[in-house]
Amino acid sequence: MTQNPTRTIASVLIVEDHPLFCDALSITLQIVGGISSVRTTSSIGDCLRQLAIGPQPDAVFLDLNLPDADGLDGLLKVRKAAPDAVLLIVSSLTSPAIVNAAIDFGASGYVPKHSQRQVFQDALARIARGEIYLPEGFVAPDGPRPLAQTRDRLESLTTQQSRILSLISEGKLNKQIAHDLDIAESTVKAHVTVIMRKLGVQTRTQAVLAAQAARFDSLGAR
Repeated sequence: MTQNPTRTIASVLIVEDHPLFCDALSITLQIVGGISSVRTTSSIGDCLRQLAIGPQPDAVFLDLNLPDADGLDGLLKVRKAAPDAVLLIVSSLTSPAIVNAAIDFGASGYVPKHSQRQVFQDALARIARGEIYLPEGFVAPDGPRPLAQTRDRLESLTTQQSRILSLISEGKLNKQIAHDLDIAESTVKAHVTVIMRKLGVQTRTQAVLAAQAARFDSLGAR
């Protein structure tokens, strides 16, 4: 796994939709981590808007189970929008498959929501040193880990190609996609060809399955 260089974490953006936990986490980070700037938001959409206008935080603390997050798709969007920030997952979902996938998809650490204050302090210290923080007692599942390759392929898609893949996943035909995006159907076909090549698949169905690799249900989280 690629590690981040040693860095100072002075500013954090928390993405969490439970107000009480969000407030508690904010206070905890200021007390145990000496964080001077803590911003909060309750959705992926608002997080992306804040990241777009800046300033960029040193770290993003992200809950995976948000109303507008579809599996690990939210993590991917935040990772793209804040490529220089370290990303720590704080979630009540603790299955080894999900933890593994989050790290494969670009997270620098994973802390269960029920963790004590000391755990957050340790996690901050470790990710600041460029290390990966994993829950105590975490054991990686056996077998191959294809999600890292899937992540890289999904991230290689342009914004337009990602939109088209999303519409394909909704079952829409090229003509409908062209209408929705106000582009020529021939342009859609050209994008679909490139999407399948980038994902290493031969059919639209396989492309959809590749996209669904970023969803919790494909990891047995449900």
